[in-house]
Amino acid sequence: MTTAAHQYKTDFADIAYARGEARGEANALLAVLTARGIAVPADIRTRITSCTDTEQLADWLVKAATATTATEVFG
Repeated sequence: MTTAAHQYKTDFADIAYARGEARGEANALLAVLTARGIAVPADIRTRITSCTDTEQLADWLVKAATATTATEVFG
């Protein structure tokens, strides 16, 4: 099966795609934290789910892979 890169034709589509990508990163981050038994307080959960910077979310995700507390991830 061959996949092709999507080329969006509108700003709306670009924004929707970026939001979807950020939402996916946020969900992955929350899943890793939960799987590792790290408590996610409401303020941190809001910080994660409202973040639209995929690079920041990816950085947190990498930290979450080895952290033992939310403070280690979010400082």
